[in-house]
Amino acid sequence: MKTLHKILAISVLATAASSVMAADETIVTNDGVAEFSFFKPGSVRAEVGTTGYGGAISWSANPYVGVTLGYNGGDISWSDDLSINGSEYDLDMENNLTYLNAEIRPWANWFYMAAGVGYIDNDYDIQRRVGASEGFTVNGTDFVAGTGGANISGQLSYKNNLAPYVGIGFSPSITNRWGVFGEIGAYYNGNPQANLTATGTAVTTQPGVDFISAVEQEERDIENDNKYEWLPVAKLGVSFRF
Repeated sequence: MKTLHKILAISVLATAASSVMAADETIVTNDGVAEFSFFKPGSVRAEVGTTGYGGAISWSANPYVGVTLGYNGGDISWSDDLSINGSEYDLDMENNLTYLNAEIRPWANWFYMAAGVGYIDNDYDIQRRVGASEGFTVNGTDFVAGTGGANISGQLSYKNNLAPYVGIGFSPSITNRWGVFGEIGAYYNGNPQANLTATGTAVTTQPGVDFISAVEQEERDIENDNKYEWLPVAKLGVSFRF
C-alpha cells in the first residue's frame, strides 16, 4: 500500500512539474517579444478542516478537469465531544489522511465537483467520566454512578482503509495567482473498530442489565450502526497558482 501511494504521488507531481514548465508561452507581438501566461495548470494549497490540517498540489489538464493529491493530519478537532447513542464522550482526535481527487468544473469557473479516494488511518480516543451519584445513560439504559463514580474509555479507529470520496467546492481567485477555496463532502469508510472499557460502578433499575454489559453492547452498536460508516469533510484554505 505504501508503494502504491509513492507511485501515485510521484506520477502526479511529475505531471504537474512538466505542465508548469509549459505554462508560459513566448510570443512575438507588434511591440516586440512578450511572455503570455495563457493557462496556469499547477497550484499548491494549504488547508484546514474536520480531517486536520495539511496541503495539496493540483494539476489541471484544462479549465474543466483537474487532479489533486493531498494530505491532512494532526490532532485538530472542531468539537471536544462525540455523541454516541445519546452518550457524550470527550474526544481526542488524531488524523492521518492521504487523498487523490479528480475535480470537475462543469462551467470552467469557481465551482467544482470532486470524486476520488482517500487512505484513512484515523484514531479517536474517547472518554466519559461520571461523578458519584450522578445519573447517566449508556446504550439507552439509565444508570446512577456509585460512590467512586464511573468511567468509560476507549478508542474508535478507522484503520488502513481505502475509502471513496465525493464532494463539492468553490475556489474563487483573489488575484492572478492567489485564491481561496472551501469544500464539503464525505468518505464512505465503513464502520470503525471500537474498543470501550468500563471502570467504576453504576446501578440501574432495568432488570437483566448491568453497567459493563451495557458498555459492551454500545461497543457492538458502534461497529454495526450505519451512521458511523461516513466520515464527513469540511475544509477551507488558500491556494497559489504557478
